[in-house]
Amino acid sequence: MTTTEINQTEINQNMSRINFAKVAPKAFRAVIGLDAAAREGLDPALVELVQIRSSQLNHCAYCLHMHTGDARKAGESEERLHMTAVWREAKHFFTEKEQAALALTEAVTLVADGGVPDAVYAQAAARFDERELAQLLALIFTINTWNRIALATGKVAGTDER
Repeated sequence: MTTTEINQTEINQNMSRINFAKVAPKAFRAVIGLDAAAREGLDPALVELVQIRSSQLNHCAYCLHMHTGDARKAGESEERLHMTAVWREAKHFFTEKEQAALALTEAVTLVADGGVPDAVYAQAAARFDERELAQLLALIFTINTWNRIALATGKVAGTDER
């Protein structure tokens, strides 16, 4: 490591970041409300898969640890958890509906890389009714918000603070 890298590492380790929930409780509760509303009517297993995939793409270890743990507690298999990152190469582990949700999750999470392609949207629209699709989109928006909160405030994987 260079001196600059060592100094930056020391700064990162010594710098405490804000407790978003405590400092901005109204905003935090609003995200909790959106999260709860987004989940309504969606299969809990699908919810966790979407949250896991978005957290992988956003490199959010805090949320990834939390949601893989939640998925395990809900009975999700280790095989599917391991295959979520490479679901396109392991499609047989996932239903067509789950594949459509994962594709939409990737497109929305990585929206700056090319938007949400019509084909991806159409695939999801063919597998979800309008209400479910709206709920799925809200879920994807929410997990991306949670990822950004956790990353910006320096949440540490394994320290579930719910």
